[in-house]
Amino acid sequence: MLPIDAAAHSSRWRRRHPVDKAVLGLGLTVLAVSLPPWPGAALVLVTALVVLLGPAGVPRRRLWRAYRVPLGFCVTGAVTLLVQVGGPGGFVSLADGGPVRAGELLLRTSAASLGVLLFAFTTPMSDLLPRLVRAGVPAPVVDVALVTYRMSFLLLDSVRRIREAQSARLGHTTRAAAWRSLGGLGATAFIRAFDRAARLQAGLAGRGYDGTLRVLLPEARVSVRFTAASCALLVALTVLTFVLERPLT
Repeated sequence: MLPIDAAAHSSRWRRRHPVDKAVLGLGLTVLAVSLPPWPGAALVLVTALVVLLGPAGVPRRRLWRAYRVPLGFCVTGAVTLLVQVGGPGGFVSLADGGPVRAGELLLRTSAASLGVLLFAFTTPMSDLLPRLVRAGVPAPVVDVALVTYRMSFLLLDSVRRIREAQSARLGHTTRAAAWRSLGGLGATAFIRAFDRAARLQAGLAGRGYDGTLRVLLPEARVSVRFTAASCALLVALTVLTFVLERPLT
C-alpha cells in the first residue's frame, strides 16, 4: 500500500462521507485556480496546510513526501515563465514581468495541489470508487477502476520482491548486471501481471460474476454541519481575498 493510501485509511476523517471532504478539498482547489493569486491563492495555501496538519491530522513527513512531487512540477512550470526565447535581448533573455507571472503561477498550482491532497489524504479510493455508481458513473467503468486499483498494489509488491531477490543475488553490483536485472524485472513483472489477471478472471467466473462487483462500504452519511462549515470557510476566503486585494496590490 502506498503511503498516501495508508494515511487515508488511518485518517481522522476516514468515516466521513466523501461528499463532505470533496466540498472542502476540491472547493479549495477551485478557489486556488479562480481567485486572484495574491492574496487569494496564498490564503488558500495557508488554509489547506492548517486543515491538513490540524483537523485532518496528516503527519508532516507523509505530507511533504507526497507534496514534493507536484511541487516540483509547479516550480518547473513557473521557471519557464522567467525567460523568453528570441527578441532584442538575445536568443534567451529574461522575460518582462516574468518573476511576477512565475510567482502567480507557483501560488496557484501549489495551493491547488494542496487542495487535491487534502481530499486524497482523507478519502481512500476503496470508499470513493463504489459510490461513483450512485453518482451516475457506469458500473463497468467503476469495476475496471477497482480492479486496476487492486492489481496495481499487487504488481508493486511483486516488483519489490523481485528487486530484493535480485539484490540478494548481487544483481546490481555493476552497470551491466543492473541492466540485465532491469530487463529480467520487466519480463517477470509482465508475466506475473498476466498470470494474476487470468486467475482473477477464473475466480470471478467461479463465483458467478454477472458484470458487477459488489463490495461492502462503511456506513457514512453526509454531514450537514461539516458541509455548511466548509462552504462558510470557502465563502470567507473569497470575501477576504477581495477585501485584501486592493490594499495588498
